[in-house]
Amino acid sequence: MASFSFDIVSEVDLQEVDNAVNQAAKELSQRYDFKNSKSSLVFDRKEKKITLIADDDFKLRALTDILETRLAKRGVSIKAFKFSEPEKAFEGYLRQVVEICMGIDKERAKELTAVIKGLGLKVQVQIEGEKIKVSSAQKDELQAVITHLRGLNFPLPLSFCNYR
Repeated sequence: MASFSFDIVSEVDLQEVDNAVNQAAKELSQRYDFKNSKSSLVFDRKEKKITLIADDDFKLRALTDILETRLAKRGVSIKAFKFSEPEKAFEGYLRQVVEICMGIDKERAKELTAVIKGLGLKVQVQIEGEKIKVSSAQKDELQAVITHLRGLNFPLPLSFCNYR
């Protein structure tokens, strides 16, 4: 009897994030309300962080809104980003660091496995590092798990890969 499986992961396409940050920076340079402003966006791919710098709280909120809009248009889930509290930077500017969260941590993985097991389907669930493997003898049960998880409002962006 054949066994089918898929993996649940929480990943972000860093190239799409890079493109969204570049688009946001371009919009920032063209907007009238940011003229003569030292506001900026910097994406550090290795650290998986975006640093926002703005003159004041109003501009920081506008900059955050520009970034979120660009990310959403590129299909990157906002759930993958952890916005820190704005902090004072040089000469009265505000700095906010946005962390890109990738992978499913142990507590979230346990929550997901409990949800999947609570469905009452004949599936096996295994936590493998930062991903979860779900396997079953029937494809229909795997489809039911995927459909149910897509309907959840989970705090992480979930994607399904390696469907076999």
